[in-house]
Amino acid sequence: MIKNFKSRYFEDYKIDEEINHSVPRTITNGDVSIYLSTTGSRFPLNYSIEFSRKLGFQKTPIDDVLLFHLIFGRTVPDLSLNAIANLGYAGVNFHKPAFVGDTVSASSKIIGLKENSNEKTGTVYVKSIGKNQNDEVILTYYRWLMMRKKKKGMISSFKNVVPKLPEKVETKEFTLLPNFNVENWSTSVSGSPFFFNDYKEGEEIDHLDGQTIEEAEHQIATRLYQNNARVHFNQHIEKDGRFKKRIIYGGYIISLARAISCNGLANTFKLAAIHNGKHSSPTFSGDTIYAWSKILSKEQINDKIGAMMIRTLASKNDSKMIFPEKENLSDNIVLDLEYSVLIPI
Repeated sequence: MIKNFKSRYFEDYKIDEEINHSVPRTITNGDVSIYLSTTGSRFPLNYSIEFSRKLGFQKTPIDDVLLFHLIFGRTVPDLSLNAIANLGYAGVNFHKPAFVGDTVSASSKIIGLKENSNEKTGTVYVKSIGKNQNDEVILTYYRWLMMRKKKKGMISSFKNVVPKLPEKVETKEFTLLPNFNVENWSTSVSGSPFFFNDYKEGEEIDHLDGQTIEEAEHQIATRLYQNNARVHFNQHIEKDGRFKKRIIYGGYIISLARAISCNGLANTFKLAAIHNGKHSSPTFSGDTIYAWSKILSKEQINDKIGAMMIRTLASKNDSKMIFPEKENLSDNIVLDLEYSVLIPI
């Protein structure tokens, strides 16, 4: 009997199939430290226990992007191991914060399948749900990925199903942090004096700081999430592949873009939602990542907290700030992300 698991190919997925992913993950202080060491993130709510306590927490909530990666990593063996690329995200909703000591798990439902014209691949659409040890939903999201086929050719009598994905997460769906004492927010702690009312719709922000990715860094970060997709690790195979080398996990670019954005958005204390995201070009070891953001819209949630919808672009090896149309991205743009953050008024 064969004991090893070769994961699935495009033909192995069925519409409405539900997958309970293996290996729940207990979050440790080590996870937070490694995430910090591979991103350099400086958002104080996630890294200062004293600041967190003043704001109403008994523990420091982990970075929202780290939570996303830990849930995403649960899904990889069943969804991404034989994938060529993760193509995008939609409707990412952060329902509850997570803390060191929590155990997170994930499940997914296949909501769409489409054969690609090259006859070698297909696109798989999924909705994934992350829960904590109390069976509380902490994260939900949609994503679609390009999957290898077992054999070349169009499948007879196959019918493409392309789901309608949410264009955005509505503000009414945002989850505010419970018992959050925003009046104790400190600009001396965050390092920035700019709050909700200091930003204007249409304002463009160059985050300035570039980060060059070393080979070990992106692999350590990706292993941290237990994302074992072969395209990120197996140089023996990838040297004969499309790019002749390993590609960097696109989620790592999201982490870098968020970390870099602290220079200009330091008081944005929480990701409320990621409305849509696109990995528009691959990234490799040695590339230098820059980021810039545009405030798309603003909405006051209550008398203390506002929400800002932001478009952040990440660029490799080019620091010139541009905001092209989504269908006209240059090769140096590696990430186009629209998301909402919460920020004190």
